Amino acid sequence: MSRDDHLLPAAMRELPPPWNDLTHRRALALAELPAAGAEQALEVLRAALPPHRHSVHDWDEALRDAYDDRDDHTLDEADAWLTRLMPATADVTREGVARVLAEWSRLGIPTVSAPPTPEQIRTTAAEWATTVRQDLASDAFAFLLERGAPTGHEDDTVRLAQAYVRVGLAVEPAVRLLLALGRPRGEAALLELVTDDEVRDFRAYVRSRLLALRRPGYEARGRQPARGEEPLLPSAVRELPYSWGAGFQWPAGLPGDAENTARARAVLLACAPTGPVPEPVPGPAWTGDADEERPAWLDVRQVMADLMPHARLVTRERMTEAMRECALLGIPGVPRDPGGEEAARFLTRWVTWIGGWIAGAVFTWLGTYVDDDAFLTPWAFELAERYARCGVAVDPAMALLHRHGAVAYGREALDRMAADETLPGRLRRQAAR
Repeated sequence: MSRDDHLLPAAMRELPPPWNDLTHRRALALAELPAAGAEQALEVLRAALPPHRHSVHDWDEALRDAYDDRDDHTLDEADAWLTRLMPATADVTREGVARVLAEWSRLGIPTVSAPPTPEQIRTTAAEWATTVRQDLASDAFAFLLERGAPTGHEDDTVRLAQAYVRVGLAVEPAVRLLLALGRPRGEAALLELVTDDEVRDFRAYVRSRLLALRRPGYEARGRQPARGEEPLLPSAVRELPYSWGAGFQWPAGLPGDAENTARARAVLLACAPTGPVPEPVPGPAWTGDADEERPAWLDVRQVMADLMPHARLVTRERMTEAMRECALLGIPGVPRDPGGEEAARFLTRWVTWIGGWIAGAVFTWLGTYVDDDAFLTPWAFELAERYARCGVAVDPAMALLHRHGAVAYGREALDRMAADETLPGRLRRQAAR
């Protein structure tokens, strides 16, 4: 067999049992391996680490999709041929892959021609070799997570975990191991990764896990009173007992009486925009599709919600803390200099957004639980139109107007917006429906 026929490096082909076993028996043997096997696990990670970035494309999923309606286990048979013909790391060769594809062709797998083409063999060989690397590395990280890193090799363990995240293999088990190491070593490693451009599309995942690790610290700060701190929200808003965690929502059972509607009016007047905001306030919850990239502002909001969970805690000092923390976490769009013009815009944007979310919760409560139009006429409809025109709390404000559309003030506000060609088309359509 030529040297070029092997798909795995010599270090992987020479791994000791059970690490060289590619069958289901490896998992059983690893469960019985003593804790001293941790040094072997590190050797596995060194051997399986590729020299450049890899990705596992789940190449067999395309095959599985073609057989969703079949019950003859054809694909299970096809998958089984990989380890049947190549049961150990030393057996992973192009020749072996070609033999597997020949069997797949015989089984009628639709993505394999008869005979298999060189391109099919090349693609499958590359994917299978990457899958073997990923599976072995995942098992090694899991072993270290359960048994602990070898004494004296903690730094090597951290460096290897970081290296796997950078090349895009076994990312989740590598991050889990770093999380388990905790502070300071694991946390410092994750902080390096979250600002590393090599991590690429895994940065959001690393950041989410790092946020979970640091969140208890945010929450501890959020329990501290804001003595001596500069408030950023009006006094009428700071008195609200409803938190970020509840989306600032007013309780469903809160009576829609004169006292509560007066409080709602005071909050809306205090937060009312004086003109169109430069950046429309996003909705309180992200409604994107699963395949859409999660917007970075959601991570900023999570940090803020923990550092200042109530409106009375939204202060300049905590906003600066949140900005620094988000910059440390590498969240896109967050200024690194808390004293510059960009930081001032960041603060203004977020105070506007927080006020907008609070106002949105008030409009929702008014539209849902206040049935007496006399409590809302005409101030609530005037404010709802004003907020909508300025791009703040648009959806809940419009919902209030539509719910009370039979009231003259509400209907007139909707008609004005529907006819106003200076407004965005989406808002005009909302008003006209």
